[in-house]
Amino acid sequence: MLKEFKEFAMRGNVVDLAVGVILGAAFGKIVTSLVKDIVMPPIGMLLGGVDFSEFFINLSNQSYDTLAAAQEAGAATINIGLFLNSVLDFVIVAFAIFIVIKQMNRLKKAPAPADPTTKDCPLCLSSVPIKATKCAHCTSDI
Repeated sequence: MLKEFKEFAMRGNVVDLAVGVILGAAFGKIVTSLVKDIVMPPIGMLLGGVDFSEFFINLSNQSYDTLAAAQEAGAATINIGLFLNSVLDFVIVAFAIFIVIKQMNRLKKAPAPADPTTKDCPLCLSSVPIKATKCAHCTSDI
């Protein structure tokens, strides 16, 4: 059983998948930082100095000025701004993956055409095997 597991784990697809997951997690952190630290501040500034991470709906009876204060107090909140940041993260990651896959497909070579297995008889135009010396339909020499 240990031998079978080793063969399974060392198979190329499993190793490729592991590398992809690790790189994907690292790429996700980069995109999250891009959205949180670079994209959202200018958008918030254009909309009048709004900080999207502070958009929340307080479901408790008390009032809180910030999301951090509400979370520290244990108040139930609907975090609209954090959700919008996550949606934007997803869109950017999906678009980046789309571009990478598109470029990889473009660079991938098309498979070479297969060698023909038949040829046409010059007299009756029937399809005959490539190694044939007589046409099976009209019996002419090829």
